[in-house]
Order: sequence, then structure tokens, then C-alpha cells
Amino acid sequence: MIPFNKPYLTGKEAHYMYEAVFTGKLSGNGMFTQRCQAYFENRYGFKKCLLTTSCTDALEMAAILCNIQPGDEVIIPSYTFVSTALAFVRQGAKIVFADSQAEHPNIDADKIEALITPRTKAIVPVHYAGMACDMDKIMALADKYNLLVVEDAAQAVDSFYDPLPPKGGLESARESLEIIATSENNTKPSISNSCSPLGVRGRSLGSIGHLAAFSFHETKNIISGEGGMLAINDERFIHRAEIIWEKGTNRAEFFRGEVNKYGWVDIGSSFLPSEVIAAFLWAQIEHLDEIQNKRKEHWNRYYEALKPLADKGYFKLPLIPEYATNNAHMFYLVLPSLEERTRLINTLKQNDILAVFHYLSLHSSPYYTKKHDGRVLANCDMFADCLVRLPLFYELRNEDLEKIIETIKSVYNK
Repeated sequence: MIPFNKPYLTGKEAHYMYEAVFTGKLSGNGMFTQRCQAYFENRYGFKKCLLTTSCTDALEMAAILCNIQPGDEVIIPSYTFVSTALAFVRQGAKIVFADSQAEHPNIDADKIEALITPRTKAIVPVHYAGMACDMDKIMALADKYNLLVVEDAAQAVDSFYDPLPPKGGLESARESLEIIATSENNTKPSISNSCSPLGVRGRSLGSIGHLAAFSFHETKNIISGEGGMLAINDERFIHRAEIIWEKGTNRAEFFRGEVNKYGWVDIGSSFLPSEVIAAFLWAQIEHLDEIQNKRKEHWNRYYEALKPLADKGYFKLPLIPEYATNNAHMFYLVLPSLEERTRLINTLKQNDILAVFHYLSLHSSPYYTKKHDGRVLANCDMFADCLVRLPLFYELRNEDLEKIIETIKSVYNK
């Protein structure tokens, strides 16, 4: 069976995990945590990064930082994973679901303004498949109505909005270590305000909104098994984010020698991961460019081989918006109907190939359907019924890739 996903190991994970254990500092916010955080800050321009035990935790931190109160409204795409909404529901928010674009699963930015009310507090765009939402329009709306923007960038590591060339991975890794060695508090100097509706072009995804959440789950491009990260781009939230991250205490300030004792000063939870998880992630970070290049090779091969069938109208290929880059997080097809998707998935399975469908629309979920305002979100429902994801991972062999392609061709060439 060709699996849908296979976690890739670079070969250094166990070594760095042993190194973390050998230092005797296992509980988090140690050397490897600081390496990873500094790397992302330096390479992608985030003002502050905090590793978390999951992307869900990063979203929950964001909801707390947004000061979401019962009755506040948060605009979220319905075609997304449950964590996007759940983090805000836990704070008492009313979720106002938005439809996808007709040609892309991302939120339709042109339909957001009609959903804004005096109770709206935040917009949460999800960069589906690592491809950017229309952040110019979204940030302009946030500025106009004084709203917060939380980017769900779970799938969007190393992806950009109308990009400028990033620094090389290993070069950035070395610079990250230099930052740790020379900075007393392991934070970067302030960069220009990324929360302005102007000047968002050329930025990495996750650096545009006020806050952003990333995932390092084993299905993502770089992984730590379970893991995530909160990126903070608005300086107002940096100090409190660190307190929430450390169970509502100023413990991190204490260990930096900034206070002579620490105590309970705010709400929070145990959001930071252990050093073992951070050490695993560091081994992945060192090979980020290599991993990305291989995934892009696979993605491009799929696109090239399947385009003739798409041109005949059998299915649609992924659309890359003109303002987005492709980080090759996933390759998907959009079939004409649920029946056609089911037929394709079954044919692939009969040939020992595991392909999967993705999200079910959250607005029609058993938990939230009675809370939804009754609007029909036709594009979300269409993607829920018609989108299928093909296997895509670093170690996908060329012969397996060709088998998948030929099996799909056989369905339609008949």
C-alpha cells in the first residue's frame, strides 16, 4: 500500500533528542526551544515566536490574547479543521462562518465585509494547502473596522504572499544561533509593523496578521510528531503571550534574571513543549530547504502529468493565486461530484494507493449546525464533497508517484 503520508526523518532527530536529555533540561524553553524560535524569527520576520505543543494550543493562546469574550463574533472559513473554530468557541465566541472562493478552498475575502457587525472581534483566515488568502483585502478590512487578524498558517510554513527571496536555510540557522548567543532575552529587534494594511506584499505567511499559528504535526512539511508555534507580530501581545505560555506566570522573566521571583499574574496553561520535541524539530529545520525542494518536485510532477486530464474537464487541479507561493504542502484534485470522488478513491484503494478526502464543512457539523445562522455556504460544501488529496511526502518514490499517476489516467482514459 502506498500510504497517504509518511513522516520523514533526517537522521539527526535521535542525536539531538539525546543531546537535550544529556543537558538535563527537559521541561521546555531550553537551548533547542530557543534555537527553533530564533530561527523562525530571523528567517521569516516574525517579531516573536513561541513553540507550543500543537497548533491547536497556538490558536488557543491567540484567542486568549485577542481577549475574546462571550458573545464576541469571530469570522472563520467553514472549510477548515475544527481547531480553527474550537479555540475561539472555548472563549465563548460566536463563530460566523464564511464561504470559500469558488475556485479555491481559501476564504472569499470579498464576502467578509458583509459578515462584520459591531460584535465582530477578529478574522481568522486559513491558508489552505499553504497558499495565501487575499491578505491585502483582509488587512484592509481589519484596519477599517478595528479588528484583529489571526492567521491559521498550520499548513503554510515557508510560504509567502507575493514573495521576496528568503535567506537560505542553513545560513539562517547559523544566524539564529548568533542571535541566541548575543541577545540577553532571545528576542529580535522590532521590525516594521506587519499589521498595517499597507506593505504586506513580500511577507511570509504568518507574519502579516497580528498573530499566527503553525503546525508541526507529522502530516506537515516539517514535523515534531505533535507540535506547533505561535507567531506574534504585534508588540502589544508579546509580553502577555509569554506569560500565558508559562501557565499564567512570569517564570520566563525570572529565569532571564529580569525579576527576583515569579508568581501567578494572568490566565494561561502549559502550552510550551518539552525540549525533546524542540530537539526533534531542530533536526527538521536544518533540512527545511531539502525537504521543500523534494516536495515541490513531487507536486510539479503531479501537476504536469495530470494537466491533460484537467484540460479535458475530468477534474480541477490546485489553483495558485497570483499573490501566493506554493510550499507543496499538499496536492489535491477537485472532482465534479461526490460520486466521482468516491469512484476515484475506491479505484486508487483497489490499486493499493491511499488517497483521502479532507474537511467536512464546520457550519453543518453536528456540534455547530444549530448555532449556524442558516446561510448556505455552497463553495465550502462543494469542496467538502469533491476534493481529494493524493499521497505527497518526502520519501515518495518516483515509481510510486508514476503508479499513482497511471492509475488516475486509467480511470479516465477508458
